Amino acid sequence: MTALNSYSQEIFDYTKNPYGLVYRNAITENGPGQVNIHPVTYELNGNKISANVYTPANYNPAKKYAAVVVSHPNGGVKEQTAGLYAQRLAQQGYVTIAADASYQGASGGEPRNLDIPQNRINDVRGMVDYISKYPGVDADRIGALGICGGGGYTFAALQSDKRIKAGATLSLFNTGRVRTNGYQDSQMSTIQDRLKRASEAREHYVLTGESLYEGSDRQQTREEIIEAMSKLEPGTLYHDGLEYYSLTHRHPNSVSRYTTASLMDLMTWDATAYANLIDCPLLIMSGSKSDSDYMSREAYEKAGTADKEYFIIDGASHIQTYYIPEYVDAVVNKLTDFYENKLK
Repeated sequence: MTALNSYSQEIFDYTKNPYGLVYRNAITENGPGQVNIHPVTYELNGNKISANVYTPANYNPAKKYAAVVVSHPNGGVKEQTAGLYAQRLAQQGYVTIAADASYQGASGGEPRNLDIPQNRINDVRGMVDYISKYPGVDADRIGALGICGGGGYTFAALQSDKRIKAGATLSLFNTGRVRTNGYQDSQMSTIQDRLKRASEAREHYVLTGESLYEGSDRQQTREEIIEAMSKLEPGTLYHDGLEYYSLTHRHPNSVSRYTTASLMDLMTWDATAYANLIDCPLLIMSGSKSDSDYMSREAYEKAGTADKEYFIIDGASHIQTYYIPEYVDAVVNKLTDFYENKLK
């Protein structure tokens, strides 16, 4: 059996944090002169969205602040890496928001874990809607950060939502491309079979009201998770993802499954389809050891803006950019410089 990644021996228990946060140095209480967290809810397309707003130390609503909306990875929730980066950016003076996607996490919507690209893009827009009216926020200085799947959806949102004045992605995952072609284009021969299965799942829902899912909702034991990890290459997205989501940063609202019928939408969508429409400053970040880097590279090459930069996090794999202190520090330093220069 494989051992746990040497970087992640610490296991975070969401029950020990009053806000359910599962990352190192997460906020446990609000105090004067510190970054504060504010759980909020708002309506978006008929669903109640659950979000956390982070305000900078000594926040004064009479002042004007730049803001950043942070989108979580596929299967993730706001209490994990999205919350970590939202908190760290608030430490740099930004008002930030991390929200659970519609139909996922603590946000509303049925059936659960519906994964429709347009919904996730609207989730980015919904965060912009909310934070642009937040006391003290300068609506003309809103940036965006998307992580993994949230990076792909943020990249797509930049193509149409011109309220976002500067966009960044970290370990971008183009969900449409992967659901169609397979990870690293490994399932090209089964595209039609999977579309047929998705269509059948939709028919099943119409006839019975029951949603069929990709992935299991059964919580695996620690031994089962480690056994599954032993069959995967350490440092790869799926190996490290099992460790992150199922062991070290597990959260009950974070699940890897999604409705099978969602594939009808996912497999006919690509995050880069209208990349030429991006005209705002763009920062794409990827680990030097990331096996998902090909998707970040493609997005960067297709992006229409002339004001774009590709930043490599030296030594990091895809999942390691989510939480390992030295890589998080490198990302936050780069983001701080980026937003300071682009959200003037």
